[in-house]
Amino acid sequence: MLLGEGRVGKTSLLLRYMNNTFSDAQTPTVQATYLSKKVPCDDGALVDVNVWDTAGQERFHALGPIYYRDADAAVLVYDITDQDSFARVKSWVKELKQINGDENIALAVCANKSDLERSRRVSNEEGETYAKSIGAEFFSTSAKANKCVEAVFVSVAKRLEKKHRGSGGAAGASGGAKSGRTSLKIADEDAKPKSGECC
Repeated sequence: MLLGEGRVGKTSLLLRYMNNTFSDAQTPTVQATYLSKKVPCDDGALVDVNVWDTAGQERFHALGPIYYRDADAAVLVYDITDQDSFARVKSWVKELKQINGDENIALAVCANKSDLERSRRVSNEEGETYAKSIGAEFFSTSAKANKCVEAVFVSVAKRLEKKHRGSGGAAGASGGAKSGRTSLKIADEDAKPKSGECC
């Protein structure tokens, strides 16, 4: 799952990785969308990563847990130009843990819109420190510039493949099932658009 407050560019990150596409006019997600991609790992294994991109507006917030319950991984996205979006990431982590308990979920924190460095409000050091505190990997990303996008998803897939192999499941299997699929569900909460910047 990709978690992040509205207009942080989480859908743009996903579409950049899945389809290598980007649009400055990316509209907020208003319904659940399902995408899947085979992600190669170092040992040659292909992990099927299945992603739910859920509606993010506040009025849909109550539906979020339906989609991200029992998720194997979460990619937490914030906008480096928006301090509030970084604070919201911390709320998402608390909610995720309340719903899934202390399960060993593969986490990644993305400091997105790194192409807008001159407007930065959250330092990479702050993001890295928080990521470390929750056992997550940290990435400075830009969907627009295609910076570190693939690295995020490959890293999560590798961690999941390693986790499932260690638990005796098939590589990439969700919840120990031998389906070869991994659940990476996405949720986002859209706030008011900021100055036309979406990604």
